Order: sequence, then C-alpha cells, then structure tokens
Amino acid sequence: MSGLGISGYQAADWLRANRCVDVGLADHRRIEAQLSIADDAATADLLLAALSALTAAAGELPAAPTMELPSLRDLELETVMLPRDAFFAHIEDVPIERAVGRVCAEQVTPYPPGIPVLLPGERIEQNAVDYLVSGVRAGLVIPDAADASLETLRVVA
Repeated sequence: MSGLGISGYQAADWLRANRCVDVGLADHRRIEAQLSIADDAATADLLLAALSALTAAAGELPAAPTMELPSLRDLELETVMLPRDAFFAHIEDVPIERAVGRVCAEQVTPYPPGIPVLLPGERIEQNAVDYLVSGVRAGLVIPDAADASLETLRVVA
C-alpha cells in the first residue's frame, strides 16, 4: 500500500466502506486478504475489482500518517521486576508521556503483528512509546491494554 501513498489501515477502511470487502489483517504498509475453500472465481473477481477500485481512488485519500518504526533492538526493554509481581502490584494509570522510565504493569500488544511491545515488569522506554503512540494515530489496534487509545498506561505505583 505504501506504493500507493496510503497505509494498510486506510486501504482496509476504504475497502470496507466502499466495496464491503474485509481484509484479514492490515498494518501501516500492507493488507492481507485471504481466500478459502468457501471462495470461488466470483468472490476472487470481487476482491480484484475492489483492489482495482482502491488503486484508482488512492490518490484522493489523505497522506498516510507516519509511524515511528524503531529497530527491533530498540524494542528490547529491560525487565526490572518479575512480570507477576508487576501485574499484581499497586498500580496507577498515568498519561503515556509520563510513563517513560516507569515499570509497566500491563501487556501492550499491537495487532498486527500480535507481538507484545510492553510486558509487565519492563521499564518503559521512549522508543516503545513513540512507536505505539504513532501507530495508534495511524490506525494500529491495541486489543489488550487497559486504555486501548493509549492516552494512559498502567504502571507500578
């Protein structure tokens, strides 16, 4: 999708709203459509027609929001407390910009890919916060955080 100047989130939303086509997954640069044994040439043709229409309409969509994409090494956070102890500790919800340097008390998993960025017991770093906040702004879904909008994070008090 990045070749069209749009994000996978924008593509998935456009396909759903304009062609009643749902894709399996979407992220900041791609979509994944799946065909199963229940599909046939007619449903494959519907998907191809929807993708062609999206390609034609892509220039009318707003520019894709940018995401901060740190290296994988920048997302390797230090575990400073046992995960169980952090999860069951006395906690507080703080504005995400004040969470850097604090110990995370919840799991935060962007989907896709479905791999946690923050786990209980890890020290929260700016790279992780920037990635998550820019991702949510772009359309990333955080299904497991106490605050899916990520305006706040749950930390050890």
